[in-house]
Amino acid sequence: MALHKEPPLQNTPLEAKSPFDLRVNLGKNVPESDVRSALASGDMGFLHSFTTGSAVDGPGIRVVGWTTGCMFRCLYCHNPDTWTMSNGIPVTVARATEELRKYRFGLKVMSGGFTLSGGEPLMQHRFAVKLFRAAQEMGIHTALDTNGYFGDRLTDEELETIDLVLLDIKSWDPERHQRLTGNDNGPILDYARRLALRKRPVWLRFVLVPGLTDDLEDIARIARFTAGLGNVERVDVLPFHQMGTYKWKELGMTYELVDFKPPSAELVERACAQFRAVGLKTY
Repeated sequence: MALHKEPPLQNTPLEAKSPFDLRVNLGKNVPESDVRSALASGDMGFLHSFTTGSAVDGPGIRVVGWTTGCMFRCLYCHNPDTWTMSNGIPVTVARATEELRKYRFGLKVMSGGFTLSGGEPLMQHRFAVKLFRAAQEMGIHTALDTNGYFGDRLTDEELETIDLVLLDIKSWDPERHQRLTGNDNGPILDYARRLALRKRPVWLRFVLVPGLTDDLEDIARIARFTAGLGNVERVDVLPFHQMGTYKWKELGMTYELVDFKPPSAELVERACAQFRAVGLKTY
């Protein structure tokens, strides 16, 4: 398969009603050598889907591209089918750009833009950069929703292709973060500091899970760190939910949080108060 040509599954619809649609094995027949070449060049990426009409993934109304592939194994992940890159549709930059082009005028009218989420988009950083550049050339606002672990893959120049970073910080405590995600949080904090140094706009995202991420002192430490950066425009405290539970079952995976409940309004308010106490805006 030559990467300048459209890969197989070119007729598979990119648009989905929801990122909670279960999609598996859509790229399983792409040869490993082509996957490696695609990741190195960025000429092709692997997408779960495009969804439209989002009002929670950046300013205005957004089109969201959901990539596959993630190095984290979050206990509360609602899209575990996006962990595996081969579950995604193999898509050339040209096709993804044309899909986005259909929405460019509407996005401008609605003061919105394009958000690349996942999965973890920076596992496909070359593809992400090319797609962001194409979006900016069309005058479309760009946002990256990332866990930040691979932030060092982007050059300073490539950071400029991203108008806004939606940065997920799961926990301040390294041991708790390791338990939640299977990975260290050091690279994430380094990426946050680098974005601050480059004065790149950031919205912090924090998932509130009762019994897992609701330690108020841990939240307060995240808040103090975030406030000290100087480039964080707002904090989104995201209540845990069970909307993706069925995916774990369908994929034959053990879901540890089946009995966990969403946080109460009171707990959400207490978490938000930690961020507001240091001068941050919460939503």
